[in-house]
Amino acid sequence: MAKYSDEDMRAMKKITCKIAADYLNISPMAVSIGMRNNFLPIGFAIHNDDQYTDSWSYNIIVERLIAYNHGTINEVQVKNIETNLDTIITQFEEMKRDLVFLLSEKEE
Repeated sequence: MAKYSDEDMRAMKKITCKIAADYLNISPMAVSIGMRNNFLPIGFAIHNDDQYTDSWSYNIIVERLIAYNHGTINEVQVKNIETNLDTIITQFEEMKRDLVFLLSEKEE
C-alpha cells in the first residue's frame, strides 16, 4: 500500500524526491535521475552550476505526479506545457535584460 494518498500529496506545500519516491513506490534516486534525464515527466530538474556549487534542484508538480502515478499523463500535454514554459522563461529573461539596461542607464 502506498505511503501517501492523492489527497495527501495535494495537501503538501513542497514535494521532495523522497516523498515522490514513496508515493510512486520507487527509490528517491530513481526520481532524481529520471527527472534529470527527462524520463520522469513529473516536474523539472534544474542544474545549479556556478563556481561554488554543482547541485540540482527539483520542482515536482503535484498534478503531474498524480497523473503519472495513475498512468493518465499524456506526453503531448507535457511537451506543450514545457514549450509554453520555455516561451515564458525566454520572455522573462528578455524583460530582465531590459530592466538591467534601464537601471544601468539611470545610474549614469
